[in-house]
Amino acid sequence: MCGRYAASRSPDDLVVEFEAVRAEGQEPLPADYNVAPTKDVYVVRHKKERDAEGAPTGAGHRELRSVRWGLVPSWAKDASVGNRLLNARVESLTEKPAFRKAAASRRCLVPADGWFEWAKRLDAPTKQPYFITPQDGSVLAFAGLWEVWGRGEDRLYTCTIVTAPAVGELVEIHERMPLVLPPDRWGAWLDPAREDVGELTEPTPVEVVEALELRPVSTAVNNVANNGRDLLARAESVSPPADQPALF
Repeated sequence: MCGRYAASRSPDDLVVEFEAVRAEGQEPLPADYNVAPTKDVYVVRHKKERDAEGAPTGAGHRELRSVRWGLVPSWAKDASVGNRLLNARVESLTEKPAFRKAAASRRCLVPADGWFEWAKRLDAPTKQPYFITPQDGSVLAFAGLWEVWGRGEDRLYTCTIVTAPAVGELVEIHERMPLVLPPDRWGAWLDPAREDVGELTEPTPVEVVEALELRPVSTAVNNVANNGRDLLARAESVSPPADQPALF
């Protein structure tokens, strides 16, 4: 699953990284080292362009937009349903009514520095948090879906993060992971003309996973009220996950 992540890059950096245009009228989001569900987050989506009369022109571009994390389908009676739709399992994207239409044409990328996951410990009943991030400091892009709920000025933009079975060493931390897309798959994922989701949801390449650092961090991240770059610092004297033997 993906229930917490870090996103510290500025919108100016993200529009360059993803070759996108910032959505109009939005204040920049601050760096967040403990992104939790229902917070506002950045996504990159395909935005259809319209003429002066509001008719689609057939053209489009990538847009960087802040949305709320927790998908609210357009048909939902109450926006609170988004509190339960934080993740979308890749295995059921085309089956669940909450995700089916968005998976066909409203896909997005969720930029991140990395994500947090918790593993059972050998020496304590509490779980050990890990920050999973590229070793080279590059940006990650999670596969996501976006939706619009409501009308006019009250429209609410929301998103969910697609998750998949864990790959490689990540299995030792947790059985699932966000579907991380390498740059050469960004265009296809965002293309609304690509309706066959099955062709777009291949597992994260092993070489991408091998380039990730599985960094043990302080349990301070457990509290969503805590924030700051120090949450990403390596914790010392951490035991291995319970299903991984100690190397001594």
